[in-house]
Amino acid sequence: MSSDRLAEVKQRLQRFAEHEVAGASPLYEHLAGHAATDDDIAGLLLAAPDEQAKPTLLLATAHRLVQAEPLHPLSRYYPTLGGFDGVDRETWPLFREFLLERAEPARAIMATRSTQTNEVGRAAVLYPAVALAAKQATGKVALLEVGCSAGLLLGLDRFNYRYQCAGGEQLTAGPAKTAIGLHCALELAPGAAAPHLPKKLPVAARVGLDREPVDAADEEELAWLEACVWADQPERARLLRSAAYEQRKHPPELVAGDAVDDLRTAVDRLPADMPLVVMTSHTLPYLAPERRAEFVAELARLAGARPLWWVSEENYEVGLTHVAPGKEELSYDRTAQCTLGLVSWSDGQPLARVLATTAPHGQRMTWLAG
Repeated sequence: MSSDRLAEVKQRLQRFAEHEVAGASPLYEHLAGHAATDDDIAGLLLAAPDEQAKPTLLLATAHRLVQAEPLHPLSRYYPTLGGFDGVDRETWPLFREFLLERAEPARAIMATRSTQTNEVGRAAVLYPAVALAAKQATGKVALLEVGCSAGLLLGLDRFNYRYQCAGGEQLTAGPAKTAIGLHCALELAPGAAAPHLPKKLPVAARVGLDREPVDAADEEELAWLEACVWADQPERARLLRSAAYEQRKHPPELVAGDAVDDLRTAVDRLPADMPLVVMTSHTLPYLAPERRAEFVAELARLAGARPLWWVSEENYEVGLTHVAPGKEELSYDRTAQCTLGLVSWSDGQPLARVLATTAPHGQRMTWLAG
């Protein structure tokens, strides 16, 4: 066991507990915080490649193993599996014992799996940005999601949305009759106008691009996606499965490939005469900084051949760096974790706007655009 790698894994666990799940997931905050001080549990992550040795992989692996044994006492702390107990003094000892008794299958999962997420709730913050791009395109558009996972967000035009405004008003969007209904708290920044929220988006073609696309029609693959959902947030898991079942009626084409090297190949799968909306959601952090710049440059080249809009919902720092550099004044919003951006190109020059600051799972946003 490498002491340097173990120390780094434990630091990742501590940062995750203190900064990513604190106040959002009591169960994962508790488990990650304890795992950060436990060599045996943290050491299980050393079975994963270094770039995948993340707290989310450890917790997803445990979640998957509990899924397979739903009658185990640990399941009572997992609301996604019907548990109702909150964190108590028995939670960590039970978790530790459970995982160490299954150390070999846990290592096998972590050696071969990566954290795969397809957060359906993010459609609520992406929808108004895609709607604005489609409005500017003035006609039917083709939709390409880069980093699509199972491609569930490609169905965002088939979801219904309810936006709860701070003053009590509720705005709606999308078709009224649908199996997927999403709720999002909406605040308007000073001087901002309400976002464009049509009942229908003119999406006429759609393709997803991912290094390892997930077949959500495969129950084993869908179970892994569910395991990657935080175990004390059952509503997210419910939406994931509902969207996966709905997708089976309208399966999109998913292309396996690199976000930069295979971007043009994915674009060529869409009608050449349609304006193109490229969508990324928490994708850029998975690219090295130089690859992020190459991705944006490739979008600019593609925009020279057809009208193209890039809708992005990325973490705060990445969003400001690659979508709208020079917009540091947005730091007034100390609760923001992500930025929603819209970029188009004219004569090779980017026209970039930050439309909103958002919460990472789509549960709220502050709309900034006038």
